[in-house]
Amino acid sequence: MIGSGDKLWDVLVAGGGPVGLYAAIEAARAGLDTAVLEARPGVLDKACGEGLMPAAVAALQRAGVRIQRKHCFAGIRYVEGGSCAEGRFNDGVGWGIRRTELHRALRERAGEVGVKILQHRVAEVSDDRDAVVVDGRRARYLIAADGLRSPLRRSLHLEAPPKYAPRYALRRHFRVQPWGPFVEVHWHDLGEAYVTPVASDEVGVALLFDDRSRTHGDGDFEVILARFPVLAARLAQATATSAVRGAGPCEQRSRRVVDGRVLLVGDAAGALDPITGEGLRLGFLASIAAVDAIVGGRVPQYETEWRRLTRRYWWMTSALLALRRSPLRPLMMPTLCHLPAVFDRILGELGEQPVALARV
Repeated sequence: MIGSGDKLWDVLVAGGGPVGLYAAIEAARAGLDTAVLEARPGVLDKACGEGLMPAAVAALQRAGVRIQRKHCFAGIRYVEGGSCAEGRFNDGVGWGIRRTELHRALRERAGEVGVKILQHRVAEVSDDRDAVVVDGRRARYLIAADGLRSPLRRSLHLEAPPKYAPRYALRRHFRVQPWGPFVEVHWHDLGEAYVTPVASDEVGVALLFDDRSRTHGDGDFEVILARFPVLAARLAQATATSAVRGAGPCEQRSRRVVDGRVLLVGDAAGALDPITGEGLRLGFLASIAAVDAIVGGRVPQYETEWRRLTRRYWWMTSALLALRRSPLRPLMMPTLCHLPAVFDRILGELGEQPVALARV
């Protein structure tokens, strides 16, 4: 337990990852006395694709977050065998950013707007009618942003069972000049490889795969990368610049995202799969919605707003996961190649910048 005297915070945020910090920044910018509770010190890293859609870029700019090291990309390129299909955003550009660089920039901005970052692992949450009590600290509201395997979601009995076979992710960086203005997605029957340019001389490679890989004992990064011979050849002489990091299972569901004075955001609120690359976009937008609900005194309505914000993500991701195991999957690449306007429209929807991002 951590002592707090009689202080009543407006908002406590459990979890100091990118979404937790972003939520705290938005709360502080709205005039709320805000602190982040995070057990791990310093800048944090995790396995992820590191490509931010245009709406996520706009969210960072809206909050005044300054990114020093990044690489812009214009859209997505799908690659399978000798075929490829390219789609471009119609509303801005995406940013490839090392997760550590993103976290550093968010911590810096949080300090500028007055957010307190306290090193502490949340253990117990209770409600005393007028406030939520977090290990002895009292706050009007708690925003839970403690990640994919959220202990808070579990302790509040908000977890819902998964519906798909488990999928996992591995990520590593390589010193090599990006070879195009796209995030590349290489397809294989057993998974995907995402190549994100994160600097003028570095790319991040994220591998997504399901239980069939683990069952056959070939869950290592190098073994999975070898499934994509074109990509493996490009990286054959490149120097690895980071250790392999893993994550999963990717699918985590919640029964609801509001529990009294507790609001769930980011992966803590639930995630299906990173196949569409929308995790941070949705986390930032949900943070804006959560803070708006707190400021407006309409916290229960955040439940409806979160479902509205994420509805398209759940439908599109479910469709892609179903397609992955469907006999129709081999038709995907030829269809996108022959109908590029369809691909552009899909990316346009993913990159769409909601009206909320225009507010300051």
